[in-house]
Amino acid sequence: MWNPFSLFKKSRLLSASDKQLLVQAIQSAEKTTSGEIRVYLESHLNKKEALERAQHIFIKNKMHETKQRNGVLLYVALEDKKLAIYGDQGIHEKVGDDYWNQQVEHMISHFKSENYVTGLTEVILAIGDALTDHFPYCRGNDINELSDEIMVGK
Repeated sequence: MWNPFSLFKKSRLLSASDKQLLVQAIQSAEKTTSGEIRVYLESHLNKKEALERAQHIFIKNKMHETKQRNGVLLYVALEDKKLAIYGDQGIHEKVGDDYWNQQVEHMISHFKSENYVTGLTEVILAIGDALTDHFPYCRGNDINELSDEIMVGK
């Protein structure tokens, strides 16, 4: 029987060490900002557009409930070779569509060479810099509002 997660295993995208690298990148990126970054990976889009799927996951996981509306979701449907970045209202108003499109292009350039973890890590850190510029960490009242763990769909 075919396992939908076999592609992830073949690509090593979800090996224990790769998952840890992505979590470390998220934690590093969030260290200087009140912003929140999450990564969601799955095989297929199920006939949806990547950005529409990312928005659905964003809302389903209550990422829009951060205090400053500064959550960001990196979405990848590996088998369909689709991806999107969805930023909440607070950060989107600061950086705009061009910024998100540049980050998507950066991931695509790495994904073409099957350098998934490198592409995700670099974009996570770049988004962390943008979040820091607009939503700097405030000692004493900042909490980690969302889990840093990698989310995996079907």
